Amino acid sequence: MQIIARFMKDESGATAIEYGLIAALVGVSIIVGLESLRDALNAILATISATLSGV
Repeated sequence: MQIIARFMKDESGATAIEYGLIAALVGVSIIVGLESLRDALNAILATISATLSGV
């Protein structure tokens, strides 16, 4: 029973898990931001392309 109680109080791996979750959240935020940037750049390049081709 003491082994289980000691295991429940041990928080040595909790910090690594928290850092992993923060890194995953930052990664997802970067991907979402880049996707919206991609759409904006596609619209700008399409406008430039249409202007240069005379359409």
